[in-house]
Amino acid sequence: MDIAPSRESRRARRNVTVLVLAQAFLGAQMSMIFTVGGLAGQTLAPNPCLATLPISLIVLGSMLSAGPLSGFMQRAGRRAGFLLGIAGGAAGAAIAALGLYQGSFGLFLAGSLLTGLYMSAQGFYRFAAADTAEGTFQPKAISYVLAGGLVAAILGPQLVKVTAEAMVIPFLGTYLVAIGINLSGVLLFAFLDIPRPPPRDPAHHRGRSRADLLRDPAIAVAIICGMVSYALMNLVMTSTPLAVVGCGFDTGTAADIVTAHVLAMYVPSFFTGHLIARFGARPIVALGLAILAAAGAVALTGVEIESFLVTLILLGIGWNFGFIGATAMLAQSHGPEERGAVQGMNDILVFGGVTLASLASGGLMNCSASSAQEGWMAVNMAMVPFLALAGGALIWLTLRPKDET
Repeated sequence: MDIAPSRESRRARRNVTVLVLAQAFLGAQMSMIFTVGGLAGQTLAPNPCLATLPISLIVLGSMLSAGPLSGFMQRAGRRAGFLLGIAGGAAGAAIAALGLYQGSFGLFLAGSLLTGLYMSAQGFYRFAAADTAEGTFQPKAISYVLAGGLVAAILGPQLVKVTAEAMVIPFLGTYLVAIGINLSGVLLFAFLDIPRPPPRDPAHHRGRSRADLLRDPAIAVAIICGMVSYALMNLVMTSTPLAVVGCGFDTGTAADIVTAHVLAMYVPSFFTGHLIARFGARPIVALGLAILAAAGAVALTGVEIESFLVTLILLGIGWNFGFIGATAMLAQSHGPEERGAVQGMNDILVFGGVTLASLASGGLMNCSASSAQEGWMAVNMAMVPFLALAGGALIWLTLRPKDET
């Protein structure tokens, strides 16, 4: 019996284990920062409309670094790229902490922008899981890695409860803990075993150009669906702590709601990959978009705790199905030689949309209406046209003749 497949299988599972742990423990910093970033920004910003600008700059940093980081990993390998990401996360948290200590909104924004390098690297964990996985294990590997966020969902907001008011300066302790979380990743990634992609040989096919890739209907629709799923989740999640506190509840309540949301983002990952393997990626993406629409509908019913909680749970589940499904669609639509170009381009566009969503979130929440309740309604109404765009694109792709898809 040929033992090569079993060796490859063991390596794939080992890599998935490392990436699950990275998603779980290193990823906790993102739920921490997204919980307190807007609240900390509100204490430093000269204008309340800029409260969510720190979160927007994290996402902007992720968008700007996605292309270069993808190219770097294509040349130097996944491990080098992930180590670079945690260096950015540690440095960003340190600069943000210094900004809080000095009361400098500018420094806090600079740290947030640099934190985006970690967020970009974390976004590639799901693609790295597919590098050594084959066949039906590939969508499962992607799903398992995202399922690691379940631990992050519990750990991050609970750390916020312990650290947000632990020091004289609010939220400073949260950012100091984020530095330590990043440093723990150095040991973790020592166990990652993903071969570097072979160097490009000018004599061989290099794959399609970026323009040709974007003209591929399967790639274009996968990017649109991933972008809308992630951007709308971020639009609503970013404004949630502001809405909850603005409607008279405390920071601990906001953290509990974010915990429920992040749990809903990642718990379904234990079976999302199996659903994709059985039914295909497109139906799962369609289901995710429908659940996101349901989240917006629930949000419009009121600003009671129950309404916030159900909205954020549905938002997490919708993101899970929409984003994992779109990732699986993308992974199946290109060759190995196109991996760096497709994944980098995808994350630039996805996080570009998320950047705009997080910028819009603060403006809609704090500056589009006269009360927190009206601002919350405006945030959720803004989901409608983008859900229509993604749903329409998915229907168009599905109705195309099979020989054209």
